[in-house]
Amino acid sequence: MKKFIAVLLIVFIVSACSKNPTNSATPTSGLPTPGVTTVAVPDVAVTVNQFLDLWNNGDYVGMYGMLAQTSKDAVSEEDFVNLYKETASALSLSQLDTGIVSTLVKPASATVGYQVNFISNLYGELSRNMEMTLVNENNTWKIQWHEGMILPELTGGNHLASSIQAPSRGDINDRNGNTLATETQAVALGIIPNQVSWEYEPVLVDTLSGALNEPKNIIRDMFKDGGDNYIPLGEITQAGYDAHATTFDSYGGLVKNPYTSRYYYNGGVASQVLGYMKLISAEEIDQYTRLGYARDAQIGGAGIEKWGEEYLAGRPAADLYVVKPDGTYDTRLANIDPKAPDTIYLTIDKDFQVLVQKALYGFTGAIVVIEVDTGRILAMASSPEYDPNVMQQQNYNFQYAYNDIINSENAPLWNRALQSSYPLGSVFKLVTAAAALESGLYTPESTYECTSQYTELTGFIGDDWTYTKGFPPSGNLNLLEGLMRSCNPWFYHLGYDLYQEKGPTYLADMARGFGLGSATGIDVLQEDPGSINNPTTDGAAVQMGIGQGDMLVTPIQVADFIAAIANGGTLYRPQIIEKITSLNGEVIQSFTPEIRSTLPVSAATIAALQEGMRLVVDDDRGTAHATFAGMATPIYGKTGTATTSLEDPNSWFAGYTDANNPDKPDIAIAVIAENAGDGSRIAAPIFRRVVQDYFLGAPANLYPWEYDYYLTVTPTLEGATQEP
Repeated sequence: MKKFIAVLLIVFIVSACSKNPTNSATPTSGLPTPGVTTVAVPDVAVTVNQFLDLWNNGDYVGMYGMLAQTSKDAVSEEDFVNLYKETASALSLSQLDTGIVSTLVKPASATVGYQVNFISNLYGELSRNMEMTLVNENNTWKIQWHEGMILPELTGGNHLASSIQAPSRGDINDRNGNTLATETQAVALGIIPNQVSWEYEPVLVDTLSGALNEPKNIIRDMFKDGGDNYIPLGEITQAGYDAHATTFDSYGGLVKNPYTSRYYYNGGVASQVLGYMKLISAEEIDQYTRLGYARDAQIGGAGIEKWGEEYLAGRPAADLYVVKPDGTYDTRLANIDPKAPDTIYLTIDKDFQVLVQKALYGFTGAIVVIEVDTGRILAMASSPEYDPNVMQQQNYNFQYAYNDIINSENAPLWNRALQSSYPLGSVFKLVTAAAALESGLYTPESTYECTSQYTELTGFIGDDWTYTKGFPPSGNLNLLEGLMRSCNPWFYHLGYDLYQEKGPTYLADMARGFGLGSATGIDVLQEDPGSINNPTTDGAAVQMGIGQGDMLVTPIQVADFIAAIANGGTLYRPQIIEKITSLNGEVIQSFTPEIRSTLPVSAATIAALQEGMRLVVDDDRGTAHATFAGMATPIYGKTGTATTSLEDPNSWFAGYTDANNPDKPDIAIAVIAENAGDGSRIAAPIFRRVVQDYFLGAPANLYPWEYDYYLTVTPTLEGATQEP
């Protein structure tokens, strides 16, 4: 028996060696046998992982391309893609974690077990183990697909559905807790002018003025030529309507339509800052449903509403169901409880903001008001304004006013304080003066003969404003007096001399050091960085000296560097979020002053700029002296008149207060009125009113163009006279 076993072992070993060519030690080991074609077997795991990666990346078309022909015959690419998209939306899918757990490979087919962890923005994590069958088609693994490969519960034509109930959107408040935007019942007001009994029209206009917080002349202008047409007037809360119901209900022609929606008080306080709500667009459906929104939900479309979406929206109550082909609900896979939204408090003061907006009535432009020692924005107005309430489709006035806003040539949705860039004109002379003082070439006592025209540069003649106005030249002025008189020849000279003596980037670098040509970093709102280019010719350098040429700045940049001059050189990051709180009052985020940088100048230079700005207002020869004469609040400022492509220049005034009032921090203000004329004539009076609104709570002086507050002098008003 032992001999027999030994013989069998020898036979087995010899047989095994003859069947295992890898044991051969011949030089041709591993080479194909002549006359025999060898085909490499594809790696199943590579194919499966590619399919799962495409799934995680949302490349459903790429996934479809990996299906076996029999599967493609059974389901179209469109239906395949839609099923995956709808499932991702129902799951509020954020991402997938996938992995192969088992493989069984045969020459013509393979079965692969895999696990998928569905990570949902709403429901957390759901895990499923599934199997995938692959077939070898033309030496390529292809997938035999069915619905259960997405989720086992989808086998047999089932699909997923989410039931979502969103909470009421969070409020936006001012710094004092006054509500600016909320969810509430409101009433859309409109009028059919020919149905109004005109003997009662003055009382109706008076009531509407109080209810809508609009001047009577503006309300009257809304519908004076309306005839038989419906004219939208505005919106008030249901409670506000009820307070005036007796009067409103007694007049014919006044149309009332109640609705419930997002509501913006006062027809929009800082409307370009708050933004508006909008329906999710078709292009955004996939993005937002995967974030947990219902398809018909509204989202923030601009401004704080858009930036603060994650805070204001909260989290909905939601249930995830498996739905049978006949529409009946089979299984609830997951559910979550709602989370209350947060409340956003802005740094602006509602009452002050409304007054600042009114200060711009009749002009296109912007006003920015910043605390000089913190960077906190107290008001930001952009004109023309718009009513964010009419962006809501629930509002009856939507159908009459929405297109007018969207298609307006005046672009009321545009926040001119942040998004519009302008040449700065003579306000830039502060930067030029700073560069001159820091250059070592000039001192505050350096003098220059301010003639009517600048003629130092061959081929160029630059007029002083005194020349164009027909006034005598300003004469011999030191540098600070040059600021006071806003002498163009002085600053043409400085622009040219700094270019020649300090190099082509010197003045531009100083401007950039003042924060011009780059975003301020307000972040929560979109802003334009403007542009400060290095002059490349003598002519460009001369123009830069007076704030003209190809430079572009935004009003917020100007307010910011004016604040830095006021506080001794610190450039703060402008901020408009005071705090964010949860439903129970927990502070999630709160305002903290943030230093961006410091002005690249000495304390002596800052002191000189402050002195020059005070002379502009306080000295009898100052370009803004007449405007601010008699004001108790110390004002430091600079006028600016910037030439544009249109006939009338942009009107600038920028400055700050030095009241040292313990209850009212000092402020820096930048005012621009587009194509309105001289800075001293238009922007300076607007600046004065903003100061009065801030310290007194109301205007104290009429504009030269008003015959009553917010009532502009026009030739058509009886008894009114036109300004000379």
